[in-house]
Amino acid sequence: MTESLDETDWAILTELQNDGRIAFTELARRVNLSASATTERVRRLEAAEVITGYRAEVDLERTGYGVLAVVRLKYPGTRHEPLHRLIGERSEILECLRTTGDDCYVLKVATTSMAGLEEIVDALAQFGSTTTNLVLSSTLPFRGPQVPRTRVRPL
Repeated sequence: MTESLDETDWAILTELQNDGRIAFTELARRVNLSASATTERVRRLEAAEVITGYRAEVDLERTGYGVLAVVRLKYPGTRHEPLHRLIGERSEILECLRTTGDDCYVLKVATTSMAGLEEIVDALAQFGSTTTNLVLSSTLPFRGPQVPRTRVRPL
């Protein structure tokens, strides 16, 4: 269910996406509310599952995961449980999206070596054909949602 978010909710979400460890007093100052009103709003956003968690951003290369790839999988079957089990077991698979079009799944995979990537791709290949693209750099890292545009302007 879509929540009705006002300008202040979006301001809170923006600040929390920039710094999930911000103190409520500082967050309140930035969004022009009292600390108690800000805390109440954050708790409401958490209860409504608009905010689903907080996490640290980790530099993959500094942790030894120097190989980043996007793997696309064409899955001809209808029994997805074995694939979902593999995805859950392999910590190198950072993200998995089920998609429309020729590819059924798009996976973000980080490994410590090319041999590790080959092992993951081979494991995925038992479910269908794969296409693997190595990531050279991240032009736009994940940034989370922003206030939606209310009107689309013609080009």
